Amino acid sequence: MHEVEVKGILSAQNGMNIYRGCTHGCIYCDSRSKCYQMNHDFEDIEVKVNAPKLLKDALCRKRKKCMIGTGAMTDPYIHLEEKLGNTRKCIELIYSHGFGLAIQTKSARILRDLDLLKKINEKTKCVVQMTLTTYDEDLCKVIEPNVSTTRERFEVLKIMRDNGIPTVVWLSPILPFINDTEENIRGILGYCIEAKVHGIICFGMGLTLREGNREYFYKKLDEHFPGMKARYTERYNYAYEIPSPNNDRLMSIMKRTCEDHGIICSVEECFNYLHKFEEKSQYEQLMLPGLD
Repeated sequence: MHEVEVKGILSAQNGMNIYRGCTHGCIYCDSRSKCYQMNHDFEDIEVKVNAPKLLKDALCRKRKKCMIGTGAMTDPYIHLEEKLGNTRKCIELIYSHGFGLAIQTKSARILRDLDLLKKINEKTKCVVQMTLTTYDEDLCKVIEPNVSTTRERFEVLKIMRDNGIPTVVWLSPILPFINDTEENIRGILGYCIEAKVHGIICFGMGLTLREGNREYFYKKLDEHFPGMKARYTERYNYAYEIPSPNNDRLMSIMKRTCEDHGIICSVEECFNYLHKFEEKSQYEQLMLPGLD
C-alpha cells in the first residue's frame, strides 16, 4: 500500500472510491484497464488518507441530502479495510449527516458495519449491492480467488434481508464458455429469489475487455483454462464487448424469472432506485425489523 492526499472525493454523481487498486484477484476486473490511469501496481493499494475529511467537508457543503455511492471501481472492503477502517469512517459520516448510502461489494466484511447500515436505513435509505457471477463454488474460487465465495455473499444478502436492508445484485460479468450456462444463471437467480433482492443489474451475458484487463484476463485463462485464450481470440479478436453466444437465451431466462418473482431487472429502473434519496417517516422507522 501507499498513501496519497487527494483534492476531491465525490464525483458529480456523488460516488466515491476510498481506495484505488484491489487485492481480490478477480481475473476479469475492468478496473485494471489502462484508461483509468492507475500509475501503480494494481495490488499496491492507493490509500486516500484524507478521504474521510474530504467527505465530511463535501457533505457539509451540500444543500440537499442525496444518496452517496461507493464501490463502483474499487471494492470498499478490500483486505486493508480490516486494518485501516476508512470505509467505516466514511459510512459514519454519511449516517451522522443524514445522507443515504448505496454501497457495492463482493465481500462479507461488510457485515462488520451492519450496525451502521441499519442506522442509515432507519433514517433514510441504505442499499447494499452485491456482485454474483458464479454459482459453482469451486469455479468461483478460480475466477474470484481472494474474496468471499458466492455462497458467502448469498449469506450476506439474507442477513440484509432479515434486517430490512434492500439489496441489488450485479449479475456481471458472465464469461463466455466458462460460466455462461443455464445452470449457473438459474443457480444465482435462485439465491436472489431466496434473499428477496430488490433488483438485478445485468447489461448482458458477457464481459468487456480492453488494454490492461485483457492481458491479465488472458494470462489467467492460460493458467486455469488451457486453450481458452485461443478460443477467445479466434471468436472476438480485440473487441471491447465480449458477448456470450448464449446471451439471448440466458437474458430471457433472467427477465422471465425476475418478472415471476417481483424483482426489477431494468437497468434504468435499478439505477433510478439506487440514486433516489428517501427519508423515512416515523411510522416507517417503527416498522423496520428490530425496531417495533
